Amino acid sequence: MFGKQRSGFRRGDENPAMSGNSRFEEIVRTTPWLMDALAAARDVDAPDWLIGAGALRNAVWDRLHGFAEPTSLADVDVGFFDPADLTDARDEEVEVALRARLPGVPWQAKNQAAVHLWYPKRFGFQVEPFASTAEAIATFPETATSVAVRLESDDSLTVIAPYGLDDLLALVHRHNPRRATVEIYEQRLATKRIAERWPRVTIVPAS
Repeated sequence: MFGKQRSGFRRGDENPAMSGNSRFEEIVRTTPWLMDALAAARDVDAPDWLIGAGALRNAVWDRLHGFAEPTSLADVDVGFFDPADLTDARDEEVEVALRARLPGVPWQAKNQAAVHLWYPKRFGFQVEPFASTAEAIATFPETATSVAVRLESDDSLTVIAPYGLDDLLALVHRHNPRRATVEIYEQRLATKRIAERWPRVTIVPAS
């Protein structure tokens, strides 16, 4: 689809996963398209960048289902944090650089410092400004997608997993109420065809 890395988790503000770190890292490092994307994002080096959300979920759940071919991705989400430029043009600048570095990937770059500016118009309610990309990751709609990774210059992986890795590795689709409403969670469940694509997933109804 879309590359010899040294192991090493670095934890900052995120809560450490209690188990599964080695298995998660093994999946990331042996998924060629994901490692290519991480290397490309490292070269572009947008401030405080992370790849997460659906890209990681797909990589892990495809592997745990034993799929020979990767599930198609709507996009590869690169979150970054640049409070000095909150314009849409800054997102496009990062996307252009990513496409130049690794063409053929459905890149989507979003400045997490600007989310509070466009979120009310799109989703109908206000959100507080974030202080970092990691803080934004903690509000993603599901616990299994509230995970992100950065490939560092020494080839170690920084893993942001505010709710741990258990749900992701146990194939659990669970609502994260930090930002997404129940309606958004249920809409995503349907539009992303979670049960159809990954039939072994346990879907936890939102309440």
